[in-house]
Amino acid sequence: MEKWSLMTITVLLALTVRWAVSLGSYSGAGKPPMYGDYEAQRHWQEITYNLPIRQWYFNTSDNDLLYWGLDYPPLTAYHSFVCAYIAKLINPDWVALHSSRGYESQPHKLFMRTTVFVADLLVYIPAVILYCSSLKETSARKKASTRALCILLYPGLILIDHGHFQYPLSLGFALWGVLCLSHDWDLLGSVAFCLALNYKQMELYHSLPFFCYLLGKCFKKGLKGKGLVLLTKLAGTVVLSFAACWLPFGTDVDQIMQVLRRLFPIDRGLADKVANIWCSLSVLIKIKNVASPQTQLKLSFAVTFLNLLPACIKLTVQPSLRGFKFALVSCALSFFLFSFQVHEKSILLVAVPVCLIINEIPFMATWFLLVSTFSMLPLLLRDGLLLPYAVTMPAFLATCLASFSILDKTSAEDLQLKAFSLSLKGYVSWFKSFPRIVRTLFLFSLSLMGVLSLLSAAVPPPQSLPDLFPVSVSIVSCLHFLLFLVYFNIVILWDSKNSKSQKKIS
Repeated sequence: MEKWSLMTITVLLALTVRWAVSLGSYSGAGKPPMYGDYEAQRHWQEITYNLPIRQWYFNTSDNDLLYWGLDYPPLTAYHSFVCAYIAKLINPDWVALHSSRGYESQPHKLFMRTTVFVADLLVYIPAVILYCSSLKETSARKKASTRALCILLYPGLILIDHGHFQYPLSLGFALWGVLCLSHDWDLLGSVAFCLALNYKQMELYHSLPFFCYLLGKCFKKGLKGKGLVLLTKLAGTVVLSFAACWLPFGTDVDQIMQVLRRLFPIDRGLADKVANIWCSLSVLIKIKNVASPQTQLKLSFAVTFLNLLPACIKLTVQPSLRGFKFALVSCALSFFLFSFQVHEKSILLVAVPVCLIINEIPFMATWFLLVSTFSMLPLLLRDGLLLPYAVTMPAFLATCLASFSILDKTSAEDLQLKAFSLSLKGYVSWFKSFPRIVRTLFLFSLSLMGVLSLLSAAVPPPQSLPDLFPVSVSIVSCLHFLLFLVYFNIVILWDSKNSKSQKKIS
């Protein structure tokens, strides 16, 4: 009973923070002609409500794809339609075809903000609470509310969902998938992840760990017995889930191809001013100027695949829930750093899996989550979210310090590097002072992020270098992420606990 009362307080506090952030501005407010992501979500409601399904993804006189055309999978469109149906009942002007473009009013803002709250309450928050409450260890159960509080107060997701404006449904469905797999509900987990993937195609960042974990589980059970039965059930579940989501489009090949073209455009080339490797390298060489979009696509695919390979092979050979969660982090981070057309917000696809392992490596998880929010600073400043950023970042750090005493969790064992350190014994003399070095780097990192945040917010850049601060934020964040990628891969590849926990699967 006490645990659930603490959970109730945790949820109320998380909702209060979300409500406070939602009182501010949102993406594109009062900025014609495109306004911003808020208008994109509203416009999709307008399109899905007023036009037949066959026109949702096609360029027509009523659906100008250059003005926030739908570029997410069908489940996003269905969700937009449901929101539009409710909006129509309240005020038809909110979704009136053509005339509602750029519609801005306080009642409509309240409605849109409420739809995000509802999505949070129905999908994302319950997944977090149940995940944290389902820990098997007695000591961990007592800390379930603390862990949930840290996850629900993660500033990056709050600032983007309730400030910048987007829905947490794809990440919520992915969390439900992880929760189901942790209870051996493999078919339900597959359905949940299919829903995530059919809501946002960026969930491909998590697809290989889901696939490799379940495939490895089938191998362990034996492909001539229970493993084959499970593999057949999983394949059928995935096919049926996708068929249900795509049913309205499945009768016309042209419809399917048009949706796919909208989901995976390649003519934009590599992303700019994002904290990944391509943006950082562009300071030295403009890859866009020396390679075609097709070449860029092939290059990014090859580099991403090579970085995914070690974690995926390890997970397939030694499937374990622990390895699965770490692989979600490593693979998503590889996608973010090296893949094609990355958005600043895509770092959330890495951050949410990091939240799931915050009790296992609280120091590194907290550090990563702070950097991930910092990496989106240019976007947050454009949306007028400086004050929420300045408040939620220190509040999150203070919560993690109080909950996990993270500065005391920097030994090789605490960082899950004991096996790796033993393999280096006799070769690296400074490993004994590793905790002190790590704490020093952490404090230096916090100071650097603080200084760049202040400069970005308060100091005009030189006229000759207008993008000085956004690019600096991107490069600093990218260097952090590269180090984190090395760290997570070391944990995965040297993790002896995986070989122990996989025995439970077989």
